[in-house]
Amino acid sequence: MNDILPITFPVARRRLGALSVDTVTLAHGGGRAMKDLIDDVFVSAFDNPLLAPLDDQARIGLSDFAMHGNRLAFTTDSFVVDPLFFPGGDIGRLAVCGTVNDLAVAGATPLYLSCAAIIEEGCPIELLRRVARSMAEAAREAGVRIVTGDTKVVPHGACDKLFLTTSGVGAIRRGIELDSTLVRAGDAVLINGMLGDHGATIMAARGNLALDGNIVSDCAPLSGLAQALLSTSPATRFMRDATRGGVATVLNEVAQTGAVEIVIDEEALPIRDEVKRTCEILDLDPLYLANEGKLVAIVPAEDAEGALATMRAHPLGCDARAIGRVGTHAKSRVVMRTRFGGMRNVDMLAGDQLPRTC
Repeated sequence: MNDILPITFPVARRRLGALSVDTVTLAHGGGRAMKDLIDDVFVSAFDNPLLAPLDDQARIGLSDFAMHGNRLAFTTDSFVVDPLFFPGGDIGRLAVCGTVNDLAVAGATPLYLSCAAIIEEGCPIELLRRVARSMAEAAREAGVRIVTGDTKVVPHGACDKLFLTTSGVGAIRRGIELDSTLVRAGDAVLINGMLGDHGATIMAARGNLALDGNIVSDCAPLSGLAQALLSTSPATRFMRDATRGGVATVLNEVAQTGAVEIVIDEEALPIRDEVKRTCEILDLDPLYLANEGKLVAIVPAEDAEGALATMRAHPLGCDARAIGRVGTHAKSRVVMRTRFGGMRNVDMLAGDQLPRTC
């Protein structure tokens, strides 16, 4: 059979439009004004050959995927974080990293992203440029390209300055199988670092309280860490990034879909003292705080030591820990051994304890 060759389309370089106003108006919803907005803000930041035609789709050769695997992973997510900018990140970096991470924890190599922006009338143009530059930087860091997108402008008050929706595709190489139904009794539960930093950072950035430390969001692309882990431990059972709802929600999802008991150890949980104090003041549980650069991995017990060593050798896994194990009881629940030696249930919350963190 002949090799599949990538389809390429010659694109003539053109002069990009530029904006001469400081804020977005409803006129930017169409016509030349919209073209200038897209050119000035997004095309100038995301510039690449697949985006350059500015068609209603990106056309990608199938061989680009075949080089990385035999299955396609596809995800989409929306981002409405408040505030838009916070220590360690912003809505643009969050959108890229969040979508990349959803692909990475499926065992996929992230390749291409789309971006749709809902922009409120009156939004400063320079704010959009900052977000687009941040997205471009995060995409380069993650090794992906933003190849298609859309913009819509809505009247003042119809949204809160800027909402983003990003979709992503990647390829999963043959032999990688990750699913909560593969989890078995005795498996080790690993986390790659400190918990709750993103949620605590958002609370501080809103001005709700003054934290007694310099906590920044952990927002980062996890694809390199995930691939390193899978290379060391190809028998890894499950991975998931612990975003909204935190680690507790991820573990409850595993317990329910995998019909297993998960036992975690409070003493093993990596949580900064500043985050603990913040949660005590606000009566929150750090296990449910959002993270944007943390993955939960469940690996066979015999792989745990090597998996931890691999994670700790990566810049995003320096504080990796084994926080628990899959229990022997056939109960769909999560329990925690407290520092006082007792046991308590870690249930799924009925709702989000801190809205608009992503």
